[in-house]
Amino acid sequence: MSEINNFEAIGIGLASPEKILEWSHGEVKKPETINYRTLKPELDGLFCEKIFGPTKDWECHCGKYKKIRYKGIVCDRCGVEVTRSKVRRERMGHIRLAAPVSHIWYFRGIPSRMGLVLDMSPRNLEKILYFAAYIVIDPGSTDLNKYDIINEREYRDYVNEFGRHDFVAKMGAEAIKDLLGQIDIFALADDLREQLQEAKGQKKSRLIKRLEVIEAFKLSGFNPEWMILDVLPVLPPELRPMVQLDGGRFATSDLNDLYRRVINRNNRLNKLLQLGAPNIMVRNEKRMLQEAVDALIDNGRRGRAVTGAGNRALKSLSDLLKGKQGRFRQNLLGKRVDYSGRSVIVVGPELKMHQCGLPKEMALELFKPFVMCKIVKKELAQNIKSARRLVEKGGDMVWDTLEEVIKDHPVLLNRAPTLHRLGIQAFEPVLVEGRAIQLHPLVCTAYNADFDGDQMAVHVPLSAEAQAEARFLMLASNNLLKPQDGKPVTVPTQDMVMGIYYLTIDQKPEDFDQDNLPAFSDVDEANMAYERNYITLRQPIKVRRTVEIDGKTISGVITSTMGRFIFNTVIPQDLGFVDRSAGGKDLLKLECDFLVGKKQLGQIIEKSIHIHGVTETSKVLDQIKSMGFHYSTIGGISIGIFDMVVPDVKEKLIAEAEERVAEVNRHHQRGLLNKEGRYRAVVDIWRRTTDEITEELKKNLSRFNPVYMMSQSGARGNINQIKQLAGMRGNMADTTGRTVEIPIKSNLREGMNVLEFFISSHGARKSLSDTALKTADSGYLTRRLVDIAQDVIIREEDCQTEEFIEVSAITVGSKNKNRIVQTLYDRVRGRYAAEDVIDPRTHAVIVETGELITNDQAQMIEDADLEIVKIRSNLTCACSSGVCAKCYGVNLATGKAAVVGEAVGIMAAQSIGEPGTQLTMRTFHTGGIAATDDITQGLPRVEELFEARKPKGQAIIAELEGVVNIVETDKKKREVIVTSADGESKAHPIPLSIPTLVDDGDYVEIGDFITDGSVNPQDIMRIRGPEGVQKYIITEVLKVYKNNGVDINDKHIEIITRQMLRKCRIDDAGDTDMLTGSLVDMFDFESTNAAMEAEGLNPAAGNRVLLGITKASLATDSFLSAASFQETTRVLTDAAVKGKIDPLLGLKENVIIGKLIPAGSGMPRYRNITAIPVVPDNKELLEETALQNEAVS
Repeated sequence: MSEINNFEAIGIGLASPEKILEWSHGEVKKPETINYRTLKPELDGLFCEKIFGPTKDWECHCGKYKKIRYKGIVCDRCGVEVTRSKVRRERMGHIRLAAPVSHIWYFRGIPSRMGLVLDMSPRNLEKILYFAAYIVIDPGSTDLNKYDIINEREYRDYVNEFGRHDFVAKMGAEAIKDLLGQIDIFALADDLREQLQEAKGQKKSRLIKRLEVIEAFKLSGFNPEWMILDVLPVLPPELRPMVQLDGGRFATSDLNDLYRRVINRNNRLNKLLQLGAPNIMVRNEKRMLQEAVDALIDNGRRGRAVTGAGNRALKSLSDLLKGKQGRFRQNLLGKRVDYSGRSVIVVGPELKMHQCGLPKEMALELFKPFVMCKIVKKELAQNIKSARRLVEKGGDMVWDTLEEVIKDHPVLLNRAPTLHRLGIQAFEPVLVEGRAIQLHPLVCTAYNADFDGDQMAVHVPLSAEAQAEARFLMLASNNLLKPQDGKPVTVPTQDMVMGIYYLTIDQKPEDFDQDNLPAFSDVDEANMAYERNYITLRQPIKVRRTVEIDGKTISGVITSTMGRFIFNTVIPQDLGFVDRSAGGKDLLKLECDFLVGKKQLGQIIEKSIHIHGVTETSKVLDQIKSMGFHYSTIGGISIGIFDMVVPDVKEKLIAEAEERVAEVNRHHQRGLLNKEGRYRAVVDIWRRTTDEITEELKKNLSRFNPVYMMSQSGARGNINQIKQLAGMRGNMADTTGRTVEIPIKSNLREGMNVLEFFISSHGARKSLSDTALKTADSGYLTRRLVDIAQDVIIREEDCQTEEFIEVSAITVGSKNKNRIVQTLYDRVRGRYAAEDVIDPRTHAVIVETGELITNDQAQMIEDADLEIVKIRSNLTCACSSGVCAKCYGVNLATGKAAVVGEAVGIMAAQSIGEPGTQLTMRTFHTGGIAATDDITQGLPRVEELFEARKPKGQAIIAELEGVVNIVETDKKKREVIVTSADGESKAHPIPLSIPTLVDDGDYVEIGDFITDGSVNPQDIMRIRGPEGVQKYIITEVLKVYKNNGVDINDKHIEIITRQMLRKCRIDDAGDTDMLTGSLVDMFDFESTNAAMEAEGLNPAAGNRVLLGITKASLATDSFLSAASFQETTRVLTDAAVKGKIDPLLGLKENVIIGKLIPAGSGMPRYRNITAIPVVPDNKELLEETALQNEAVS
């Protein structure tokens, strides 16, 4: 197999009849499958052993030869070769057709390849192929032309007039085959190129399409005649099996039925031809054969699908490849694995960060081979068989052996749906009683797991390489950061946060006599006093602290609460919360002398990771976790109905609001307000009242109110939920998203009346149905993103490009009241500077050219009030496939510079897709102008941007730079005319109902908004070019995510945008081989042109095009990746005609053919490395290798 697996690329093409015969091991002549009495395959039938090989290992059909010693012998009685039965999965047969038959993919696909080669419309082609008309092949002495189509009557008239031998006209695939055989591809290609010089419009586009197909045949060397089949290949029988069911009946693959029809019709046609049957009967039989072959290849593509029992369409060869259940997605991209188990998860609060609890029985089953091997090694059993018996019996010895085996063997835990790389992590197993897997509470966020019945799967990495990868790259304690934005993902939640909040909250200083605070000699003494109940957690105490700095011991008394002293025992004291540069008393201060909630914990962990690294931080996290659980238990915080304190002024505020609403209604009745105005005023009154009640509620709640503590600490709930519990529920949205004007005046503590309950049910039901739809949409978006970015891998260290992009903070809104979507800090940290970054005030260099911008430097840039920073970016990277490490910057999942082999494309797709379910589904009704369409938001907006679609509620943008002049043309319209300095002007007609953002006499730049709304990305591409459209897509996508409270780093969106702009449309081919109007890869275009210029020839001219993610995925160089994505048959038809070769650069292609993915340690450069185990025996060898490496470097 090694020779077969050692290949660099994989090609696809048209098969010639000779090739099909070469594949075949014999002709299938009979439609029979198996003998109903003996249940053995029939000779020359669809399951024939002579053709396809024996059904039993090393045994011929008649039984003359049995056992392996006759290997390779062909039985003289039955003609079956004695070999393994698995050859029935790979040996093909063939059917010799009595008449040529067209292949439906090439005739029926869009565009019809056969039609383009012959310059015929698919409709006319169909008439000929299905025997409804004749085509003239040789006009002879008649007045007909070649390729003329004549019907039956006309044909008879011509035969009567000129005789049968004076001209040639035929019908069926035979006629098409003759015509295809007469074509001279090279002459035709030259002829078409000449015609293309003069052609215009519709004719030109038709010629380009034809030329594309003709050039494909010319380059691939295939004969167009091969689109017509003389010999039909037959699939190996094990791939279309027939199995006996319990009741003695058989279940068979649909393909067998379809093959049977073809064979029956073919045999009947053969018989008719031998008997010399009338032409009309033969013709009818030929048509039926053509239809049978069509149904076999692609059932239902033409006419009605052939159905089986229960009126179900039979699955043809094409259906076997298509869709989620097809060969590509079901079997090649998704395989089942052994050594796996699944069970319910429960919380394991005493586990360390890198551990998981594995049920004993499950572990024994998963590690059985390892345990048996160990038992044999320890000589507790003679052989594997007896070891297996011992394992199955159980006993202390087996459990002890299992403990040993498991010690250094990580396992992988996966929770479906695996939306990002943190959905599979490695843990060291700890054996536990019971049947549930125990999970560390801090990794729940990454998995999005909870303990209400979730299940998880366990996988065992078997090879040494897999174990190393699991331990070093996938161990949970190494994955503390989110790949989306580089923030910590393992932040304590819920009980833990509550416990830490309870621990660090203090009472008001005025409650204590500051002069007589209890004082202690050290924290241990204070702890003793606390345990004896002399002091409480919240009261301020004085403690002498001693710290050692540079060998000097400094000591002094500091004041804080007991709880904070306890909390600081587990926190590293150098995180930078306290500025210790001044020395003195500052050196003694507690690092975290403040109230710690969820937000503060996040900051503590982030700083700890950057200063102390992940290993140290995971220990800190474990201590925080234990402390959090401990003190939330001691606190015993719970909520009861009286913790929801309803403000006294609620009734008064509601009465006032009702009065104001009555006033508005009176105005409406008098005609002072229109309907829309009244509705808006009423909704606004109630919204303000709700806010007022919420403010009162906040004043009412004490600091130690359990509900308030939960919300403030970030453990659970927010002010909005407290408002509904104890304030007033306020306005609700109906199913369309429009606010219902009747508010809910009650809160949940008081309970609602029937009408209020009914109103609130609207939105609740809508949100539930939305969630279900959203999950599917979000999943599909992720799939498209993964497909477009899957071959983006870091291929080299530095592409040496001189190009860069300029970044600034991204803001939303008008100049005076703008909101920052992404700060400059977030945009520049973890990137390489393209030029020196200089502080405008001090003129000091903050970052030098080519230096990685650290978090501290990014903060300095932010503080220096710089507007614009020039950085290296994925958008300008010069790598032809993938990107380079310098243009990518830091890998956010590790916080370190990215390394060659990192699959950054998949990470980008996951980072954008994973939060997709958190985005809103709705298109909100923007109050305000009714005439403008609603502006799309949420998930549909992200999809609209990535698919580069024309948006809803489209804005009009200036296409020239110049002065604005607004002219009203009639009652409903006006024109905004922009006149540039050189006198050129452009008019934009705008309805009066839509307000403009510019006034008469304003000066606008190219691309400025004239009306509000979303812009069509294609317009920006036209006006501002690729850079403009990249910037627009990145900004708009970030906006949507930010509005839904999700942070995403822009480098992920850059990668997707880069892939959308990879293609270039050729306007003029120059002296190159490229075709006008075709799409070519940007880098191929540039390299071809460079080669042309070097030889002094004319280069091609073309423009970059913006493709939506679906289109761009299908336009990839890899036909395997495209075929496994969508439109499988179309992609394969195109690839076969063009004789495409897949260079196997992406991940999908390599998974499909079963090779290692070209990322990480699977990159080609690491494939031939031999791993040396680090054991004492290899010590000298390792030292020698190290010396050699030194010598080389």
